[in-house]
Amino acid sequence: MTIDMFFTILTQPFVIRAVVVGVLVSLCAALLGVVLVLKKYSLIGHGLADVGFASIALALALGVTPMYISLPVVLIASFIIMAVSQKKGVSGDTAIGVAATTSLAIGIMITYLGNGFNADISDYMFGSINAVTTADLIMSIVLSAIVITVYVLFYNRIFIITCDESFAKASGINVSIYRFLISFLTALTIVMGMKMMGSLLISSLIIFPAVTARNFASSFKSLVISSAICSVICFLLGIVLTICFDLPTGAGIVIVNAVAMIGSSIYGKLVKKN
Repeated sequence: MTIDMFFTILTQPFVIRAVVVGVLVSLCAALLGVVLVLKKYSLIGHGLADVGFASIALALALGVTPMYISLPVVLIASFIIMAVSQKKGVSGDTAIGVAATTSLAIGIMITYLGNGFNADISDYMFGSINAVTTADLIMSIVLSAIVITVYVLFYNRIFIITCDESFAKASGINVSIYRFLISFLTALTIVMGMKMMGSLLISSLIIFPAVTARNFASSFKSLVISSAICSVICFLLGIVLTICFDLPTGAGIVIVNAVAMIGSSIYGKLVKKN
């Protein structure tokens, strides 16, 4: 691919829409990923993504716009997972695992009984920059504005709950409400990113940047900022590489994130040795 061809592709409306949506999703996922990784709830993204896949399969089978069904279904699922995980004797991983496998099975069954695995369902499973529409762009801007605004407004309490839950309870903070808040914001982010990244890959944007940044961040604030920067850079690098070499976008972005995580892990070990 020549440089002229590359810049011609970058100026295409569908690529511009994909880049804007991807940056917003990456930023939101990175902010929430810090909390989820530190609280050992990082797999909730995977569980909600599988719920999203089932809801999308149902929407396509019914001929309904997927967002209209996936958004409420994923939000409800996020609350159920969080409520069940807070019960004694039930761990968060168990609740997430049950929701993920059950939803995936339901999604596959609906797809099989419907039109089978067509182009539409494949786009939602594996992601596609061609599938991002103007409506998706507007919805992403609105949802990301909600996620970022709420995160900033409640940053101090989120920080306290993440770092010392016992102190947060002693300070009179209702920890359960903020757990549900994080779950709610995560659900919004998952729904935003499914079309771009695919339901099978979107959870990686929550996990990788936070783990990568943790190897060189010295405080919670620096961890949040580093995770956000790392996530956006990896997304942009991933989408450029996949366009240049005509590769699957979602998979390419995940691989770039994985390489960054491995690199930061090596860096962290070298620094500790010195």
